[in-house]
Amino acid sequence: MTVNVDPLVIMKQEVGKAAASRVKSDSIVGLGTGSTTAYAIEYLGERLRKGELKNIVGIPTSFQAEVLARKHRIPLTSLDTVDRIDIAIDGADEVDPNKNLIKGGGAAHTREKVVDSLADLFIVVVDSGKLVDKLGSTFLLPVEVIPMAVAPVMRSLEKLGGKPELRMGVKKAGPVVTDQGNLVIDVKFDRIDDPACLEKTINNIPGVLENGLFVGVADIILVGEIKEDRPLVREII
Repeated sequence: MTVNVDPLVIMKQEVGKAAASRVKSDSIVGLGTGSTTAYAIEYLGERLRKGELKNIVGIPTSFQAEVLARKHRIPLTSLDTVDRIDIAIDGADEVDPNKNLIKGGGAAHTREKVVDSLADLFIVVVDSGKLVDKLGSTFLLPVEVIPMAVAPVMRSLEKLGGKPELRMGVKKAGPVVTDQGNLVIDVKFDRIDDPACLEKTINNIPGVLENGLFVGVADIILVGEIKEDRPLVREII
């Protein structure tokens, strides 16, 4: 019996492998969140088991990443015990031509921004559908907010021209709760012409912990594509 494998799954696997193959022994690795990054974590574990990698430790950006790393027997540490991160691998929900990102589809963008910003090399793994001319074109901007401040923060976001909505859980009653115990507001902006300015402006709203704009953080974008039913990975530097 022939099993048909979804080309999209194969493509995500190849992008994850391409990123994980750049990790060297004796490295501290930021482990991102999301379906494509999950394959990178899996392949890192495989390289460790085969002896291709030695003496690496991971810093997870979410509970999901932590669980996956433990499953694949990747040793973990924290920012309390290290003074650097050599390389971070993470996904994105949108990538613009300047390598600016929107992240936060998994509600982990606060921890992701901490880890990804500290890395000497930050590799982003995406499929070609995540490439946009302007941020906000296809994805809402996530804003993590402390629970008591949801209403005033939403009013402030409306004054900035956004259309905010509290993110609600799927297959559960109530809102999505982050690993920090906060809530997420998803904001639709008609245009994000100046991501750097908007990132700072939103983060200055009292009650906001962090938003999903990642400006000037990414070093390399690995883009998975399917051409003639074949998965390909191209690099944007």
